Amino acid sequence: SNRSTEQLLSISKNSLMLNANQLLRKLFSATMAKWRTDCLERPLRIYFEKLGCFIGCHPWWFLITPLVLSTGLGCGFYFITDRMCNNIEEQFTPVDGKAKMERKYIQETFPGNESVFSTLRLSTSGNYATLIATNDRNILTVESLQDILHLDYKIRNMLVQLDNQSFQYVDVCAGVMGSCTPNDIIDIIKGYANNIESVNLTFPWYHSNSRSVPLYLSLGNVKLNKESLIVESAEAIRLYYHLREDTKAKSDLWLESFINLLSNESSTSIQVSYSTSMSIQWEFEKSPASVIYLFSISYAIAITFSIVSCWRLDNVRTKVWVAFCGVLATGLAVLSGFGALLLLGQPFVMTAASCPFMILGIGLDDMFIMISCWQRTRVLDSIPDRMAHTYRDAAVSITITTLTDALALFLGCTSPFGSVNKTICCFLKKKKRDKACFTCQKYKHCSLSLLFSAV
Repeated sequence: SNRSTEQLLSISKNSLMLNANQLLRKLFSATMAKWRTDCLERPLRIYFEKLGCFIGCHPWWFLITPLVLSTGLGCGFYFITDRMCNNIEEQFTPVDGKAKMERKYIQETFPGNESVFSTLRLSTSGNYATLIATNDRNILTVESLQDILHLDYKIRNMLVQLDNQSFQYVDVCAGVMGSCTPNDIIDIIKGYANNIESVNLTFPWYHSNSRSVPLYLSLGNVKLNKESLIVESAEAIRLYYHLREDTKAKSDLWLESFINLLSNESSTSIQVSYSTSMSIQWEFEKSPASVIYLFSISYAIAITFSIVSCWRLDNVRTKVWVAFCGVLATGLAVLSGFGALLLLGQPFVMTAASCPFMILGIGLDDMFIMISCWQRTRVLDSIPDRMAHTYRDAAVSITITTLTDALALFLGCTSPFGSVNKTICCFLKKKKRDKACFTCQKYKHCSLSLLFSAV
C-alpha cells in the first residue's frame, strides 16, 4: 500500500542520514587527530607546573618578597593628595571633543575683558555664586526684601583671609567700568525695600528711563495682572555674584566663605538655597569619604563569605586561613598597584576608587579555582608536588580569565574620557594579586604537616 511505501522510504532516509553523520564524525575525528589542539594549553600547563614546584621548594621568597614590595610601593600613597585630579570637565568629557575645540576658537576670536564684564561674552559657565530666596506667598514684600538686602549686605562685606591679608567681594568681583555687576532687582529698588511699593515691575522685561532689564533672570513663579504685564507677586528672587577668573585662589576662597556664610543663615520670611560654580566640583571631591566605609564593609563581607565557603569540619582539610589570605592578597594588590602608579606620577581620579571592589571580585574567583585544584591533589604527595599539580590544573582557567580581562581593560584605555582610561590604568595592576594567595596556601599545609609529623 501507499502508506507502507512511505514508511519504508522514511526509514531508508533516516538510516542514510545516520550513516552520513557517522561518516562525517569519523572524517572529522581523523582530521583533528592529525592536528594538535593543545599548542597553547600544553606549554602553559608545563610552565605553571614548574613554577608551582619552584614555589613549593622556595616558599620564603614568595612569601616575603610580595610583602616587601607591597610595603615599598605602598609608600606612593604619601603622594595621593598631590596626585588628585578630579576636574570634572577634564575627566568626564572627551579629551579631543569638538565642543572644546569650538570653545577654544570662541575664546581666541572673541576674548573676554575682565574690566567690562558681560555674561553674553562668557564661553563657560563662569566663576560665580548664586542664591535663590523663596517665599510661598509673595517674595516682593517689604519684609522679605529687607531680609534679602540684609543678606546681600553680609555677602558683599564679609572678610576673607588669605596669606595674612583680608579682602571682600569688591576685590574679586567681575565688574563694569570699576563697579561690581549689580543684581537687577536690587538695582531697581535702589537698595531700599520700601521702594518696592512705588515701583510697577513689568515682566519679562522692566523698562526704566535708562535701560531695559530682563526680570525673567531674577524673578521666579511670577503672577501678572490680568490686564497688563505688571507683576502682582513672585515666589522667588535669584541673585548672582560674578567673580573674576584671573584671581583663582582668592575667588575659590571667597566662594567657600559664601557657602559657610549662607549655611549658617536663617530667616523667618524667606528660605534660601545657594550654590557656586565650584559646588559640583567640591561635592565630587568629598566622595572619597563615602567610599571608605563601603570599602571596609565589602572586605568584611568578602572575608566572611570566603571563610564560610572554605570551612571544613576536618581541621587538616579546612581552608579558613587560605581564604583569609586570599582576601588579604587582593588588599596587597591594591596597595602595591595604586602605590606604584602614584610613585610614577599617575594622576588619581575618584572613579579609580571603584577598582578595589572589582579587584576583590576577580581575585576571589581565582582563589576559589586554585583551592578547588588543590583539593583534587593527593594528600600523601609532597608539598612541591601538590603545588605543581595545583598550578598545572589552574593555569589554563586563570590565564584565560586574565587575558579576557586584560583585553577588555586595554580596550577601555582607548576611551576618550579621562576618568575611564585613567581608572583602567589603575585596574591593570590587579595581576599582582595571586602570589601571596598561593604562598599562604603552601605554608598553611606545610605547617600542618610539620605539626602532625611531630605528633
